[in-house]
Amino acid sequence: MDIDLKSMTRKELEQLKSQVEKAIKRAEKTELKTARDAAERAAMEHGFTLAQLAGLSAGKGPAKGSKSPAKYHNPDDPSQTWSGRGRQPQWFKAAIKAGVSPEKLEI
Repeated sequence: MDIDLKSMTRKELEQLKSQVEKAIKRAEKTELKTARDAAERAAMEHGFTLAQLAGLSAGKGPAKGSKSPAKYHNPDDPSQTWSGRGRQPQWFKAAIKAGVSPEKLEI
């Protein structure tokens, strides 16, 4: 398939780009389905479902919006906790600034 890109207008190139992007998405979907089907067949040969191998319960995906467990707590108010993800709470920043090591704040 020879395409002379040099002789094409910008509009023709953009249309070609759009067609290529759509073709890539279709190919990716097809390849993903093929891979998933092969993985399901392999799991079934061993008496499992793909969900069981992935550690999912009853065909459900991982819980969305679930919180990570708390890793640190405020020594002055143990009800204030932080998972160690996202922005640091003010009490954590203040403790670190005061010289307390993060290990001492661990639960």
